[in-house]
Amino acid sequence: HGRMHLGVSMWSYVHPWKSGAMDIAGFIREAKRIGADGVELLDFFYKDVEADRESALFALQEVGLVCSVFSVAQNFAKLGAAERAAELTKVRFGVDEAVKFGAKTVRVFSGDLSEGGPSLADARGWIIEGLAEAANYAREKGVRLALENHGKLAGSGSQVRSIIKDVRAKCGHDALGANPDTGNFLLVEQPSHEGVAEVAQYAYMVHFKDFAPAPAEHSGFAYQSLGGQKFVGTAVGEGAVDLPACIAALKSAGFDGWLNVEYEAEEDPHTGVARSVANARKLLGLS
Repeated sequence: HGRMHLGVSMWSYVHPWKSGAMDIAGFIREAKRIGADGVELLDFFYKDVEADRESALFALQEVGLVCSVFSVAQNFAKLGAAERAAELTKVRFGVDEAVKFGAKTVRVFSGDLSEGGPSLADARGWIIEGLAEAANYAREKGVRLALENHGKLAGSGSQVRSIIKDVRAKCGHDALGANPDTGNFLLVEQPSHEGVAEVAQYAYMVHFKDFAPAPAEHSGFAYQSLGGQKFVGTAVGEGAVDLPACIAALKSAGFDGWLNVEYEAEEDPHTGVARSVANARKLLGLS
C-alpha cells in the first residue's frame, strides 16, 4: 500500500462562502496555497451548476490539484416514496459530478430521524434500500460511495458497519464503503479511534476533524452529544481526538486513500485550516 493523501474539504470554508468572500475557485486556490494535495467539493456550494463546475475544473487545472471526493448530503429517512426518490437523485447527481471531476469517491449520509418522520425500523430499511440503489448506480459509473458516521442512525462505528454489510449483501458488490469522520464519533459517546477502528477496513475516504469539550463559559455554537456533552471544533491536532490512534487504525487496515481536513472551529478558516493542514502533515509523517 502507498501513503495516505491529504486534502481539504470546502466545508471548512462554509462561513466565508456564505458571506460572499469566497467562491469555489477561490477555495481551490486557497487549498493549493496551504499545501493540500487535493480538494473535496460539495453539491452544497453550487449556485449555477454549469458555470460553477466549469470554474472549479479550470481552477483545479490552473493550480494542479485533484478533486478526490464529491460530497452530497442526502437523507433516506423520509416517509414518502417520492421524497426518497428525490434523495436518490441527489446521490446520482453526486456520482455524475464525481465522474466529471475524475473523483473516485462520493460521500453520502444515511439520514436522520425527525419529528413526524418514519420509525427507526422503517428508516433503516429505507436507508439500506436507497444506498443499495445508489451503490448500483455508482458501480456502473466506476465510482465508490463512502458513508459518513453522522447523526443517530449511523453515528457509531458498529452502526455504519452494519449498514454497509446489509447494503453489500443486498446489491452483491462493495461500491459502498465508509467515511470515518474522526470528530463525529464523539457525538455518540464513542472514542474516535475506536469508531475508526470499527470501520477502517471499509474506509474509502476519511474526514480528518478535531473536537474539544466546550469550555464552561462557552457561549457560541456547540455540538451536543447524545449524552449531553458539548463539543466545539478546533484546528486538527489541537483538540481531544486521539488522531495518532485514528491514523494507526487506518494504517493497520491498509488504508491509503484521502484524508480530507474538515474544519469546524470558530477561528477564521484562513488561519485555522492552514494550521490544520500543517498539523495533519506532521501527524501523517508527510512533512
